[in-house]
Amino acid sequence: MKLSEINIYPIKSLKGIGLTEAKVERRGLQYDRRWMLVDDKDIFFTQREFPKMATITVELAENGLKVSADGFEDLFVPYQPSTDEKIKVRVWQSICDASLSENKINGWFSEALKTNCRLVYMPDESERKVNPLFNHNDDIVSFADGYPFLIIGENSLSDLNSRLESEIPMNRFRPNFVVQGSDSFAEDNWKKLSIGNTIFRTTKSCERCVITTVDQNKGFFTGKEPLKTLANYRLAKDIFPNNFESFSLNKNAVIFGQNLIAENFEESVKIGDEITVLA
Repeated sequence: MKLSEINIYPIKSLKGIGLTEAKVERRGLQYDRRWMLVDDKDIFFTQREFPKMATITVELAENGLKVSADGFEDLFVPYQPSTDEKIKVRVWQSICDASLSENKINGWFSEALKTNCRLVYMPDESERKVNPLFNHNDDIVSFADGYPFLIIGENSLSDLNSRLESEIPMNRFRPNFVVQGSDSFAEDNWKKLSIGNTIFRTTKSCERCVITTVDQNKGFFTGKEPLKTLANYRLAKDIFPNNFESFSLNKNAVIFGQNLIAENFEESVKIGDEITVLA
């Protein structure tokens, strides 16, 4: 099996970036979901509420991010915020410290999304813990929903597309890693794997939401697919009938992809790296 895609999403829920190589860090791939937009109550929001977020492009540039949206001048976001202001932000049940961006940046996003919002950054000293059920050694995560990495097999998507009237691309599922050469949904049963020189352990399968129904190029909801079809054969209670609760899964959750935590860091993963299932 080979690694065929590497993706990061520097600003949570905005357009992703495909890379040929990426550094593995404790809380995820370098730059992955280290920034996030929050509302007036400092609570995160995503494409679930604002599907247009998918159309805002982010690029890695020297000393910061280049952000682009139709009808707006490009925005530069420095890797380190220029303000010293810290606030508490919420991601699901987690509350953690974040650095606030300057007013010019916050105003740009508020205008682009037509809602009052602020951009925050997760500094190195802010440590958001993963679910205690899967935390083996003070494991931490960025502003990602729950875990540092997400992996999906190409053939899992092919299986799904064979059941849909219109095929959908992998970007609907926003993975970090895509595997070439694995059986359909083989990732459901992996416990430990290596990508190149990095060892990962699995946590829980990924419970899918309405973001999978957002066209990632056009930024609007497309209907009930692929969730409608996935619900016919990819519910947690059907895949893990005897132990979905031990995996911290809702029995009626739609499952697609596997969440990972790295066990060694500072290595880089590269397109074409060998993937080996260790357990």
